Amino acid sequence: MVMMRMVVVLLSVMMVCVLLMDATVESAAEFDPYKVLGVTRSASQSEIKKVYKRLAKEWHPDKNKNPEAEDMFIKITKSYEILTNEEKKASYDRYGQTDNTHPYGRGHHGFRHNFYFDESFFHFPFNNKGGRDFANSKYTLHFSQYVNEVVPDSFKRPYLIKITSDWCFSCIHIEPVWKETVQELETLGIGIGVVDVGYERRLANHLGAHQTPSILGVVNGKVSFFHYAVVKGHLMQFIEDLLPQRLVEKVTDKNNQEFLKSWHKLNKPHVLLFDQVPSVPLLYKLTAFAYKDYVQFGYVDQGLSETADLLRKFNLNTYAPTMLVFKEDVEKPADIIQAKGMKKHIIDEFISNNKFLLAPRLVNQKLFDELCPVKQFHRRRKYCVLLITGEEESFSTGNEAFLSLASDNTNDVLRFAYVYQRRQQPLCDVLLKNKDSTLPQVVILERRNGAGKILYKPVLGGWNGSKEDKHKLLEELERLQKDPSILNCDAVLPELNNELTSMFLTRWIYTAYDYLSEIIADLLHNNWREMMPLLSLIFSALFILFGTVVIQAFSDSSEEKQPKTKAKEASNAENGSPHTSSTSSRPPKKNFVEVTELTDITYTSNLVKLRPGHINVVLVLTDSTKNILLSKFAKEVYSFTGSLTLHFSFLNVDKHSEWMAAVLEYAQDAVQIDTDEEEVYSCKVDYTGYVLALNGHKKYLCLFKPVYTGEDLDSKPEEEGGGSRSRKGMTRSRSTSLQIHHKLDRLGLWVERLMEGTLPRCPSGERG
Repeated sequence: MVMMRMVVVLLSVMMVCVLLMDATVESAAEFDPYKVLGVTRSASQSEIKKVYKRLAKEWHPDKNKNPEAEDMFIKITKSYEILTNEEKKASYDRYGQTDNTHPYGRGHHGFRHNFYFDESFFHFPFNNKGGRDFANSKYTLHFSQYVNEVVPDSFKRPYLIKITSDWCFSCIHIEPVWKETVQELETLGIGIGVVDVGYERRLANHLGAHQTPSILGVVNGKVSFFHYAVVKGHLMQFIEDLLPQRLVEKVTDKNNQEFLKSWHKLNKPHVLLFDQVPSVPLLYKLTAFAYKDYVQFGYVDQGLSETADLLRKFNLNTYAPTMLVFKEDVEKPADIIQAKGMKKHIIDEFISNNKFLLAPRLVNQKLFDELCPVKQFHRRRKYCVLLITGEEESFSTGNEAFLSLASDNTNDVLRFAYVYQRRQQPLCDVLLKNKDSTLPQVVILERRNGAGKILYKPVLGGWNGSKEDKHKLLEELERLQKDPSILNCDAVLPELNNELTSMFLTRWIYTAYDYLSEIIADLLHNNWREMMPLLSLIFSALFILFGTVVIQAFSDSSEEKQPKTKAKEASNAENGSPHTSSTSSRPPKKNFVEVTELTDITYTSNLVKLRPGHINVVLVLTDSTKNILLSKFAKEVYSFTGSLTLHFSFLNVDKHSEWMAAVLEYAQDAVQIDTDEEEVYSCKVDYTGYVLALNGHKKYLCLFKPVYTGEDLDSKPEEEGGGSRSRKGMTRSRSTSLQIHHKLDRLGLWVERLMEGTLPRCPSGERG
């Protein structure tokens, strides 16, 4: 009996041990660090670390009030500890367990002892709403994706991008508004992006975003920042403001014909949207932006009395938005669509089917590639019927007949187009080579590859638009459908000239205007961090400019005054006259003499409108003596350039001899000029070297006559201003022997007397 009890106890103990072992094994089997972190066995250390950060912030007991948060956090920490330790990870991969017998560590360890921190734990966010749930999974942008996809696509549609980070409480606050706005903008075709600064710092710096949250828009590759309160209405208006101006033209009864008839100049179809709202819908603006290179868009407000005639003309239902597309015929729409709730895909399909005119003009290579694509093996052949014509009025009959034929075409395989020979000369030279070049001509061609190779066949006999020409062309097209081998000529076409380059200046002006507007907006909203490079450039330029002016103003130091005085004394000594100081002139502030020409254009500004007290010193010269006299004149008056009341000019007597003679005749009595009357009016008097000091306010003049020095510099010269003078015959004989460079030898002394006010004056009258 005792033995039986001992056996029962022993069996009970063994069963308990087995159950405990099974529980341990089961518990160990349930703990899988890979499953806990949700990673694969091939996950890299960086991936494991990233997942650990996300789960640790989600299950942190201080932030997660779930009763199981503490146990889950311990599992996450232990799993991270195992998978980041090479030995423990290898042991688990091989044996399914680590050195510890329990999945959570030894029995005496509690929560506090097993709490694990790595070096970056204190950078964890508190929650997962900052930007990694809704937006990041679908709209996350990377640097290469932005450069290669977003920027090129921004020329067709705008992008709205949010800059966020994990550690961002403001990002949580704007998230509901952002989600609601994004859902509506996506239906309009607007691109959405989210940049997480923690993972894409390079892209954030590239965009110029230095704080979170930030919202910005990208259009035509240009970045613009959103500066208002984050509400749906502001974000929608921001997108609308991103779009270029002048995308859609307002059309009324007055300008509708002008708008529709511009198809020939713009080489585009025209689309009119009729709706009852006063402002252009955003969806229509976005469509106009996407197809701006193909179609011209206009908007008609049905609620205005100025559009009543248009509504009656096209018999439209005013209860639903309507779109009409016009091509060459401005009286009848080529296509129409009407629906109450127009969706983006419906509008896109409508516009895509009407991107080209019935017979557009080939204005660049891009249009040629789209209208007449290269033959593809998996597609049907496309043939281009090309009219080579001219712009003159004499070609209008043939052009209209060609357009009429294109309008009747219903075959999708055929595309009609025309070129002006003068604007696409290289293309026409290839197609008309060794053929009758009399315009117009029609050529049927098929493009074979992207390098320009074509097969073509000119239609013999030219084209004048007659019934016979139409019949002959239609017969050729029917033969082509049955036998493509009739295109028996081949050639390599050059790239087409871009006829739209003349619009570059206009586009540049619009771009500059938009750029200046953006700068002003940034200044108004105090976006100083983004404006710092531009402001730094502006202030640097102003500093350099201001510094240059200041340096030039004070460049004449006191040390320079003495050498200049000595130079002046030496010059006077060479001229044989003592030096006389001038107390009325200041040291010059210039290192050059500014001399302007006195003409009928500058007469008023240089003489008539001179301020009181200002005098214009005018040197009289000819074309042959201009260089010599101006050089001598500059040397003589250089020391007086510091005076603010003196201005220096020269008068070409070859052009204005009559004016010179008239002035001297009027002042003859005052200055006692002894010139022969016949010589004066026959323009034979030599006025070269004369200098006039003209006061336009008080209307008087002082006269300097050339001084004769000859070979003997010590000989007595004539007095300035008509003082003592020799006989008339002697003066005339001596003037022929005057050397040009000696005529202004005494001009410096004369200017000094002018400044002192000791020269005789004579009235100059009102002559001009």
